[in-house]
This record gives sequence, C-alpha cells and structure tokens, in this order.
Amino acid sequence: MDKSFPSSPATRVPLAIALAALAGAADSIGFLEHSQLFMSFMSGNTTRFGVAASGFDWSGAMRFGSTISLFCFGAFAGTLLAAWAGRWRLSVLLGVQAVLLSIGNFLPEGPEAFPLHAYPVVLALGILNATLQDEGGRSLALTYVTGTVVRFGTGLANMILHEPPPSFWLQAPLWAALTSGAVAGGFLQRLLGPDAFLVPAALSAALAAATFLLTLALPGSAYVSNERSAQPDAHPDAPATAR
Repeated sequence: MDKSFPSSPATRVPLAIALAALAGAADSIGFLEHSQLFMSFMSGNTTRFGVAASGFDWSGAMRFGSTISLFCFGAFAGTLLAAWAGRWRLSVLLGVQAVLLSIGNFLPEGPEAFPLHAYPVVLALGILNATLQDEGGRSLALTYVTGTVVRFGTGLANMILHEPPPSFWLQAPLWAALTSGAVAGGFLQRLLGPDAFLVPAALSAALAAATFLLTLALPGSAYVSNERSAQPDAHPDAPATAR
C-alpha cells in the first residue's frame, strides 16, 4: 500500500527537491554565520560534541548538545503537527518553518554555550523532515545526505540484483539539490550576512502559500494529500491521519 505524502509524485518530487535545496542553503548559512555550528547535520554536531566533551570543553559540549536536542525536538514536534494537520500538513509545516527561519535574527545572540539566534533555524529544519514521506511511509531525508548516499549505493546494487525501490530515483536529485543549496547559501551569507536566512524563509513561505491554495482548491487530492498516510515513520498498523 502506497503511504507516500503527498501521494502524487507530480508535487512530492518537486517539493522534496526544493526543500532539500532550502535545507542545504540554511545549513550553509548557519555554518558560516554561527562559528561552524551545523543547523541540520547532526552527525557533524555529534562528532564535535564528542571532541568537546573529551577535551573537557563544557561550553562547546553544551553548544552542540543543545543543538542536537533541539533538532530532535523539531522532528518530534513536526511529526505531531503532521498528524494534527491532516491533509493541511504541507501548508501548516511549511508556514511554521517560514516563521522560524525568519525570527532568529531578532533574538539575542546568547552565550557561546547557548546560541539563541541559531535555535529557531535548527528547530525549523528538524520540523522540515516531517513534511514529506516516501511510498513506505518513511520520512524523506531532506536535511542530510548520508542516508541519501547510502540508499543510492544500495539502489545501484539492487539494479544489478533485481530492481531498486521506487524511492531510489529520487536520491541523486536530493543530493544534488542539497549540494546546490549549500553552494547558494555560501554566496548568500557572504552577500547578506545573517539576513541570508530570509531567502530560505521566503522560499518556505511561497511553498506554504502555494500548497495552501492547492489544498483549498483540491481538498483530499493526491497532489496535496494521501488518504492512506499516517504521520511519517509510523507503525505499519497506524491509522491514516491525512484525511
């Protein structure tokens, strides 16, 4: 049973590519703006947390540890929002992300251990991962590439052995979008400084508006929903929430 969200690849694939580019741009901007703190690459932050802790750098350990915790909370909150919003998931989650990406610059910088102005961006990118899901109901990896590269490699092997899963064909475009977004984010940060975050915020707001209008015009349509979808990464027996 197809549990993708939305079920039509005509909207799911372009949205996934656009959101991967958004995530790459936001992570690149944040990395340059916030002293090499990753906004969405929690593997890198975990390594840096370990290095800081091993050197008894408790300020650094708190900096990376709090960022990891907040990103996890974003995935938690995004999944609950996805279940609550039902067929309005796209516009609700994208709208929340747009707001969070916009407000970081209005917060105080905070101490090194607690970079307050980076936290809204981290939270937004955690939520982003609950926006879309593949045919098996798994959340699409939109903010990191390790899983994407692994799935692409295993998919190539399965092409030789039998055939790859349907989601295989999206892995290379996702990697390319995230990479292109990171390059663009680097240029934007050098050009605009912290205001560069307003560019991915504007993209998220535009996508939120477009999906809101599409859901309003075609409620329950495969372009914006899937009546068989539960929230991302749900148990196989979980009831559908996207009604």
